[in-house]
Amino acid sequence: MAEESPSEKIDARIKELGDWRGETLAALRALIKQADPDVVEEWKWRGVPTWYHDGMLCTGETYKDYVKVTFAKGASLDDPKGLFNSSLGGNTRRAIDFRKDDAVDEKAFTALIRAAVELNTR
Repeated sequence: MAEESPSEKIDARIKELGDWRGETLAALRALIKQADPDVVEEWKWRGVPTWYHDGMLCTGETYKDYVKVTFAKGASLDDPKGLFNSSLGGNTRRAIDFRKDDAVDEKAFTALIRAAVELNTR
């Protein structure tokens, strides 16, 4: 039997969650793919959806109370809308924690993905 692809594993995770976290992860994933049609999906560290384009862009982790999107080089990205609200003290990473009733600023999130792609492809 063939091993599931990373994309299939992400699909399964979204389905398995079966609640707002799955819906949020699915919506963020769609925005990532929209922002970068050439993005490559991976499944890392025993179950973390990860997106790459000439290097890691971000991860999408799910916890009990939030969905965390961590940008690998977030500290180097401009964040004019102030989306980053977690992992702010590090020198490299920055993250966004999305809680149950949080609205996703699609335009600002897409801009961050595109900026991460640009940073990786310089």
